Amino acid sequence: MKISLVIPAYNEEGYIGQCISSVLKNAPGKFHEIIVVDNASSDKTNDIASKFSGVRVVHEPNKGLTRARQRGLEEASGDIIAYIDADSLLPDGWVSRLEKIYSKNNKIVCVSGPYRYYDGPWWKNQIMHGIWWLVGPTTYRMVGFMVLGGNFAAKRQALIDMGGFDKTIDFFGEDTDIARRLNKHGKVLFNMSFFIYSSSRRYISDGLIKTSWVYVINFLWPVIFHKPFTKKYKDIRLK
Repeated sequence: MKISLVIPAYNEEGYIGQCISSVLKNAPGKFHEIIVVDNASSDKTNDIASKFSGVRVVHEPNKGLTRARQRGLEEASGDIIAYIDADSLLPDGWVSRLEKIYSKNNKIVCVSGPYRYYDGPWWKNQIMHGIWWLVGPTTYRMVGFMVLGGNFAAKRQALIDMGGFDKTIDFFGEDTDIARRLNKHGKVLFNMSFFIYSSSRRYISDGLIKTSWVYVINFLWPVIFHKPFTKKYKDIRLK
């Protein structure tokens, strides 16, 4: 099983170094390739990522998360394409859990799981952790599919068969669109043990209630109407 890791990054000089370091520390030699997609960055993202041995930086000049994802798909050659965010920290055992899940069921085309937050106020992180355990499994069982864009891995052929990523979607709802379309080609699994550490910077910036509402409505809208509810978004870059 060849696993390509793709990390989309737009102006992530404050995070990309620690993200890559966590990958190299906790999954040494586990990835077929590690690709950072520099998505029209104007800071030192490219310079920092390029310093790491075994990491290939490719450039996507047209800004947009789905454009960066698509570029990663086109560049990657693994059987499985894994995507994490540039502000993520890969936990120990992440790849082993992924391999174990895929080895048990060949009908699975995509695996995803929740975030655990490593920064921000402790009490807010605990609330979010509790919300994930309350909402995640229940929603997954009700809908039948769920993907978290900053923590998923899909079979390359399934991503190609679904037509690649929808580049008309800029940000919100893109992961539910991925889950909905992949679900037509096999099982999309959401597993609570397949977690990744993530920054809570959007919750810190916009507030817990507002941010949670935006994510909920942009999960439901693509499920029901096959398009995101929120068209605009703001870039969050907390130093």
